[in-house]
Amino acid sequence: MAEVLRHRGIGTEAAGAGERPRRPSRRPRAHVAVFVAPFFVAFALFFLAPIGYAIHQSFFKLTSSGLGLTEPTLEFTGLGNYARALGDAAFTASIGRVLLFSLIEVPAMVVCSLALALLLDSARARFRAFFRVSFFLPYGVPGVIASLLWGFLYVPQTSPLVDALAAAGLPHDFLSPGMILPAIANIATWQFAGYNMLVLVAGLQAVPPELYEAARVDGAGELRIAWHIKVPLLRAPLILITVFTLIGTLQLFVEPLILKPMTTAINSDFTPNLAAYNQAFGQSDIHLASAEATLIAIMAFVISFGFLRLVNRKGNRAW
Repeated sequence: MAEVLRHRGIGTEAAGAGERPRRPSRRPRAHVAVFVAPFFVAFALFFLAPIGYAIHQSFFKLTSSGLGLTEPTLEFTGLGNYARALGDAAFTASIGRVLLFSLIEVPAMVVCSLALALLLDSARARFRAFFRVSFFLPYGVPGVIASLLWGFLYVPQTSPLVDALAAAGLPHDFLSPGMILPAIANIATWQFAGYNMLVLVAGLQAVPPELYEAARVDGAGELRIAWHIKVPLLRAPLILITVFTLIGTLQLFVEPLILKPMTTAINSDFTPNLAAYNQAFGQSDIHLASAEATLIAIMAFVISFGFLRLVNRKGNRAW
């Protein structure tokens, strides 16, 4: 009987009044450490280690002496490679070019993604599953293939689109210096608008349907519901896809690399990533390339968190 009462916790206080409190066992903490250790090991190996190695390499340079017949020596230069990168007019011009590209790409991406999401969420929409898959399908196309596909549509010798625009008297030289950034923005928007659309559709599905019903009872049409209810409630997803697009524009690489043989408007330093790639594998200067890569990462970090701080000011926090 006493064993049963002890099992149920009855009378245990009296029985344990003279006993010393037991220390909490450390075994659960050890179990937690075993489960989370693989994540931290992988995070350190595949995320922190490459960043640390690139930063470490950016502080050195190879120096050759004499006629260059001896092995070059590795010398510590401190911030010398960063000064070289920022003093390179081609590299700083590439930074200005991707910033200009972001002014084109970010609004285009946000507007297209929002329009597709609102169309799919409309009460009058039909065949939603078909169009949802159709809009998302370009995201499954590799960036190289998408760039080649659109590149052939931009080249006058192979493009029926160029012929049609030329016959209509409309601008059609997509690979000219003045049109190359919008042409690249078109490829990026075509490929990623469907993915961002799904993020917004998920946000719309979290909106209580009672809000729409109340608005319709008050006489609001679909456009007023979209503008006054759906869009304000999508603030957090809109900020998210804006940050994703900002980071993507600063990392622009594949599209100009594939289009480069098709036009003279793209050179080896067209974007910061392309300039770092050229330094690493064209000029064999991995130390300057590491400094340029670090500068790109710092720029993406500053712009992304600066944007989040701007939209979250005055206590109106979304993220």
